[in-house]
Amino acid sequence: MNSKDQPLSPNAQTPNQKLLILSLASLGIVFGDIGTSPLYAMRECFSQHYQLSVTPENILGLLSLIFYSIVIVVYLKYMLFILKADNNGEGGELALLALAFPRAKVSRKGAKKFLFTLGILGAALLFGDGMITPAISVLSAVEGIKIASPELEPLIIPITCLILIGLFSIQKKGSSKLGLLFGPVILIYFIMLALLGLPQIIENPLVLNAINPIYAWNFFINNGLSGLWSLGSVFLAVTGCEALYADMGHFGRKPIQIAWTKVVFPSLLINYFGQGALLLKNPSAIENPFYLLAPGWTVFLVGAIATLATIIASQALISGVFSLTNQAILLGFSPRLDVVHTSSEEKGQIYLPHVNWLLMVSTVWLVLSFKSSSALAGAYGIGVSLTMLVTTILVCYVAIEKWNWKPYRVYLLGGIFLIIDFTFLFANAPKIPHGGWFPLLIAAIMFTLMTTWKRGRRLLSLRLRDKSFPFEQFLAETNPKSIQKVPGTAFFLTTDPDMTPHSLIQNVKHNHILHERNFILSVVTREVPRVQDEQKLHIEEFPNGFYRIKCFFGFMEAPNIQEVLNTLSDHKIHCQLKEATFFLGRETLLPQTHSKGMVFWRKYLFGIMSRNAQRATQFFKIPPDQVLEIGSVIEL
Repeated sequence: MNSKDQPLSPNAQTPNQKLLILSLASLGIVFGDIGTSPLYAMRECFSQHYQLSVTPENILGLLSLIFYSIVIVVYLKYMLFILKADNNGEGGELALLALAFPRAKVSRKGAKKFLFTLGILGAALLFGDGMITPAISVLSAVEGIKIASPELEPLIIPITCLILIGLFSIQKKGSSKLGLLFGPVILIYFIMLALLGLPQIIENPLVLNAINPIYAWNFFINNGLSGLWSLGSVFLAVTGCEALYADMGHFGRKPIQIAWTKVVFPSLLINYFGQGALLLKNPSAIENPFYLLAPGWTVFLVGAIATLATIIASQALISGVFSLTNQAILLGFSPRLDVVHTSSEEKGQIYLPHVNWLLMVSTVWLVLSFKSSSALAGAYGIGVSLTMLVTTILVCYVAIEKWNWKPYRVYLLGGIFLIIDFTFLFANAPKIPHGGWFPLLIAAIMFTLMTTWKRGRRLLSLRLRDKSFPFEQFLAETNPKSIQKVPGTAFFLTTDPDMTPHSLIQNVKHNHILHERNFILSVVTREVPRVQDEQKLHIEEFPNGFYRIKCFFGFMEAPNIQEVLNTLSDHKIHCQLKEATFFLGRETLLPQTHSKGMVFWRKYLFGIMSRNAQRATQFFKIPPDQVLEIGSVIEL
């Protein structure tokens, strides 16, 4: 359990009470996405694209497929297998990638490079998911008003857009206060799901026959290719698994498993079977089986609770995108962006303004362009199914390399899950012309940006290394008597602590001075979520007032250099940080067509990203009035 759990579980509580509170809280953050799938999944299974009749055989067949998809994909695969792949409690594609490849160094050839590339692709796909999920979830909830009052249908799009704009507008305030309400609201929502479905099941218990897998088998026999394509809509019932895995670090594995077993799993099944029972009695209810479960006078109440649930589900996914972006920055896959910490107690509460407004514009555009949740369902699924496939492959690699599982065991279990993943991916493929291209386009853009930045930084590091020389060589060749010493302390920031910082070389070359104390300072992101305070600082002392310091942070932390340097006195190094000068290098990049390393357009793209990255001063929380930047021109 990590530090983010602490605010949710005061020390005065017993272990069982803590577990109960964490399980309740996980309902809002972890299960919001998958919990809102009943709003549209069953309806989309009978979409006009598949030309399936609403017959008892097809109803029971699709219900059987939904049942076994939830049991196998969510229960067996994610709850019992994927959630084991935590990186010190954290989940998600980049956390999994750091677990699989601890030093992010993979061979240029072979399977490891392929798997590493797959991991980046999986992370890139989640950005598209982060745009589509709020749009389809909120829109599907608001569409309930046309069931209660058809004359209000023209207001569906404006209301949805206003809700989404409002949701993104309050992100800067942080979700810590609202977070206390998330769990209870989603608990009420799941209870409502069960209460809506149960009367229909009692009235028509024959719907429980769908538990027999023969109905799923007969469905494919009777419908052929149309039945196979309909799996693209069956898949909607399990979307949210990746968000579930990415948010694991907030609560830990056990509370999530308890919430799933005791609340989410039974509520979902009761509601889906209730929708099936309703359709057996009244096939015309396929117009919107979720809302037609509710008695007429309760539709507005059901719609209000469902809308709150979709807002919470959207909030969880937005927070997940913020967290993923922050991980990408610290692991070297993204330029520095403005990261605002909205809570002094919970380290995971962050807000990224640029990412937030990009998500808002994209989400509202999706609503205005597709106009209905049914149309959006065509865009939803292909990216998520591909992400699930990537996750399965990476976790199988971790099971062999890290857990030391017998290969035959992994091949058998992983093979079953991969067959299911490939089947869902194949079934979602026809969605590409109908909107499925959107998440793939977003993923392609994000993949290009992430790999360009990673490769560009490596190329820049090589160019800077060519212009520098080892730090030990600098110490050996520098004659302290020939260089004037001035009072004070200087920190020279560098990405390569073994080499002499370019800013130090330039300072000695042009100013011919050195400070009394000179610190070679580098920030290192480790492939763990958080680094213990006592392990954040590593200090080496050299002659003539030189020190080499490495500041270590985890990929879920905010790299605040000042906080770490304030502990220097604990290491018997006394200096006034308020009077110190921080020397930073600032490179002007000139892309060259003749040089190797990257194609020209990617060099040009890297240059644009570098110019628009947040200044190191802001990102590392260095006082700007104590910074001196020394520029240099680098040819890429």
